[in-house]
Amino acid sequence: MNKTFGPYRRLRQRSREIAFVSSASELLSWDLETYMPPKGLDFRAEQLAYLSGQAHRLWTAKTVGAWIAACEQQGFASDSPEAANVREWRRGYDRATKLPAALVEKFERTRALAREAWREARQRSEFGTFRPHLEKLLDLNRQKADCLGFQESPYDALLDGYEPGTRASQLRTLFQELRPAIGAILGAALERSAAVPKDLLQGHYPLAAQQAFNREVAAAIGFDFEAGRVDATTHPFCSTAGPGDCRLTTRYRETDFTYSLYSILHESGHGLYEQGLPAEHFGTPLGSAASLGIHESQSRLWENHIARHPAFWEHWHPIACRHFPELKALAPAQLTAAVNRVTPSFIRTEADQVTYDLHIILRFEIEVEMLEGRLAVADLPAYWNEAFEKMIGLKVTKDAEGCLQDIHWSLGDLGYFPTYTLGNLNAAQLMARAQTECPGLEAGLARGEYNLLLGWLRDKVHRHGLRYPPQELMRLATGEPTSAVHHLLCLRRKFN
Repeated sequence: MNKTFGPYRRLRQRSREIAFVSSASELLSWDLETYMPPKGLDFRAEQLAYLSGQAHRLWTAKTVGAWIAACEQQGFASDSPEAANVREWRRGYDRATKLPAALVEKFERTRALAREAWREARQRSEFGTFRPHLEKLLDLNRQKADCLGFQESPYDALLDGYEPGTRASQLRTLFQELRPAIGAILGAALERSAAVPKDLLQGHYPLAAQQAFNREVAAAIGFDFEAGRVDATTHPFCSTAGPGDCRLTTRYRETDFTYSLYSILHESGHGLYEQGLPAEHFGTPLGSAASLGIHESQSRLWENHIARHPAFWEHWHPIACRHFPELKALAPAQLTAAVNRVTPSFIRTEADQVTYDLHIILRFEIEVEMLEGRLAVADLPAYWNEAFEKMIGLKVTKDAEGCLQDIHWSLGDLGYFPTYTLGNLNAAQLMARAQTECPGLEAGLARGEYNLLLGWLRDKVHRHGLRYPPQELMRLATGEPTSAVHHLLCLRRKFN
């Protein structure tokens, strides 16, 4: 290879070195959420802080900036893999060098301790236990935003880390379109759902049977269990330690098998994306997801567009009956109606397809209020309860069903929630395009054959990694940037 590629080779090597450190942190975080003994928390927090600081120092070294500048001067072809990596290395370097290593370490240490405080607070439904931790994380996020810089809102600096190029003002415009449109759909959806008993699927579903059925479904849609596993935790997530090691987690309810099933389908969507990224590019932007809005599109697509379709239960009903004999009393159409039932609920992860985005809008508005200093953490529960009743129509009576229900704030992930709605929009848009471009797709899905859809997603989304920014990727995959049109059309067709 030409000597002029030397800086590029060194950058790729440094990027992979940082990925090794980060993957060790990822594995330690997964262990913290699943199997770590309680007394290991303080030491684990120090481990994670140390590793995050090491990764940060490796990336922000002045030599890295010099290598990036040399690559930019080299002038790689604009459509080349090298140019994409250099573009993203520049973006990451410019953000990282604005953050002091001490702040990065303190943030990681604080959120490790906050996770356990949140878990305890949620179990007790006692916000006071978590409050001081959230106050620290809010302050640290404000410090990060100040370091990163912003023009309109500190929210923009944080959001840019999850969904590059998106701003809070754009989200406000989007949500102003979505909120009334959802309200217009909701009435008819509630009326249709009223005929479906809310306890239709209530029964006794042994844990072992749920685990077996979930695994069978996840494997059928393409999740590779030779390169992944499933464990239980308080809040479901997908974690990737590296090529060939993708970890899914879920939680179970023995009275309702769909509680864990749709959680696994959601996390399997994330896992399919991770397993579809090019392993040869691990540690570089080309081996990374395009954005969280793209990542969420994969989980929401499998969870909602595939697994809530009538064809899904026509195929899976007899198999489900083998695992859960009491389902023999129900027809596939009844299962489909039950999993598509629309009714306002307290818990976001259990929300129906119509009201789900209202949960996201609420969290977005609260995060902006906190970051911009108009809402104190001490006032969060009361503010949440009032806003939730106004938005969703339910009166919150306990913190576990209110402001403590999601793990994200304990992770310091302010700016994350809007990517769920962006994921909904992207999922509907991608599904609509796949149906146009893949003759025989519907017939295959009815037979429980998912290779055609997964292959299309591999080609249009997974294999590119971060070669394209998220909106460019959506244009290439669907012919248009992300919009609410397909999502709302899908909801109207299903529920109106």
